[in-house]
Amino acid sequence: MLDLVELEQFVAFADCGTLSRTAERIHISQPTLTRTMRRVEDAFGVSLFHRGKNRIELNETGQKAVEYARKLLFDAENAVRAVQAFDNGLRVIHVESCAPAPLWSLLPAISHKYPQNTISTKIVDIDVILADVADGACDIGILPYHCPEDALIDRPYIRERLAVCVPVGSPLAAERELMFEQLNGYNCLLRDQIGFWTDLCRRKMPASRFLIQTDEFEFQELVRTSTLLSFVTDLANPKNLIPSGRKIVPITDPEADVTYHLISRPEKRKWLLQFGMPSAQEIH
Repeated sequence: MLDLVELEQFVAFADCGTLSRTAERIHISQPTLTRTMRRVEDAFGVSLFHRGKNRIELNETGQKAVEYARKLLFDAENAVRAVQAFDNGLRVIHVESCAPAPLWSLLPAISHKYPQNTISTKIVDIDVILADVADGACDIGILPYHCPEDALIDRPYIRERLAVCVPVGSPLAAERELMFEQLNGYNCLLRDQIGFWTDLCRRKMPASRFLIQTDEFEFQELVRTSTLLSFVTDLANPKNLIPSGRKIVPITDPEADVTYHLISRPEKRKWLLQFGMPSAQEIH
């Protein structure tokens, strides 16, 4: 029976060329290494070495045996990694979303239901979500509309409505509601990592310039001190997030009113049934 540890020493001998150099490299005694070479030879059941006085070297069969030994060691290492990755996958729930807001309620719900699991989250493009859910890399995907793929299942989850936060001195503050067309041309603050909302704002407001902020404190300071527009969602708490001197005006474009859908593969249907969706409907 081939032994992986002995095969490692056998391959090390092939790399080093002599027993003494091999013993020094892998920190074992030369007599121990000599016995290992005999056991490897016995396991293959054929002669693997040319033996001379105080020296052995691989014969042609031994060189072929080294090739197979390398492959066995490589496959064994890959097998260990694959099993570890599989086991890790059983303990990790992968969630990918097109925007951050639905994660604010979904992640605590998952954590409460599965406290022993780790949750991995990413905000990525919609096409990435669809591909990752389809091939099993993602357990739950979140889209801003019903899933277009018949092979996947979905369920409505939560609604989000976008509004604009304007300085009270702005002409826009006199409006009870606004459309993107009216905002086009105004410069705006945007947070990074807001998913599809960034592309939507750029598309609907092509004449505007956007200052992307990565730091929450700096973003809030600019909202407080600048005259730039910013955006808010009804899924956050405006009273805590909007400083004085600002007014929140709803945006009435249909694209600013989104119902998020959870999607999964059919065999992971349980993920769509367990988290108490506020607007639950039957799975399509």
